[in-house]
Amino acid sequence: MILPLLLCSDLDRTLLPNGAEPESPHARPLFARLAAHSAVTLVYVSGRDRTLIEEAIRNYRLPRPDFAIGDVGSTIFDLRDGSWQNWARWEEEIAPDWGDCDREHLARLLADIDLLRPQEHTRQNRFKLSYYVPLDADPETLDPLIEARLASRGVATSRIWSVDEPAGRGLLDLLPRRANKLHAIEFLQAELGIAREQTLFAGDSGNDLEVLASAIPSVLVANAVPSVAREAIALASAAGLGERLHLARGGLLGLNGNYAGGILEGVAHFRPDLLPLLEAFAATG
Repeated sequence: MILPLLLCSDLDRTLLPNGAEPESPHARPLFARLAAHSAVTLVYVSGRDRTLIEEAIRNYRLPRPDFAIGDVGSTIFDLRDGSWQNWARWEEEIAPDWGDCDREHLARLLADIDLLRPQEHTRQNRFKLSYYVPLDADPETLDPLIEARLASRGVATSRIWSVDEPAGRGLLDLLPRRANKLHAIEFLQAELGIAREQTLFAGDSGNDLEVLASAIPSVLVANAVPSVAREAIALASAAGLGERLHLARGGLLGLNGNYAGGILEGVAHFRPDLLPLLEAFAATG
């Protein structure tokens, strides 16, 4: 009997081959066959909202997930019955961090910080306040300022700094402190009764670091930005969790380790019991 696998993957430049590096031609079809196995629960973990996740599934012909953690961890959708069901109990889990403040209230508290430019309304939600920031903005200076101002009003936030490389601009997402990819995955593990050792996370960028450096078995795809790889290794090592992070290098089943190929390499690394299954899928095309 094959033990369950909670397979959690970031989308952009992790599962989606929308970076500069090439994708192995058979990687995504092989990933889809694994995801369809009855032992696998597939979760997309993304900064995208529901509309953009659906767009990615359609445009890249991805397998439909069982769950989608969206908006950098501020939403969880259950798709197991075929429809998108927003998990209200996740909102109940994270809501206390913002107390009696809503997103508009938080935006007013930060309105005089010139380097913060609000993102479009479609990129915001009840528990996500998002900004564009200049690439040369210094998070080490801005972050304490933002935290102090919100903490003075009793608001506990998680601040996710990342970069939109194609657009050449920085991104900042403010969420309830518990609304992050790591806690969302841990929440799913608890709700589904799946052990940490039966979970795998795949990522590539700065907003994945919290999971990549955690006790959850994780793989950094080979096409990840080198600076992210260095930081992930340093953080995981400092926490004594270096063995929980695998850096995909390519070679598994002739795949190059980028995108879906890297995810599958992580599966084989942490769950060698699934390697014969992957080999059988690869042999039958």
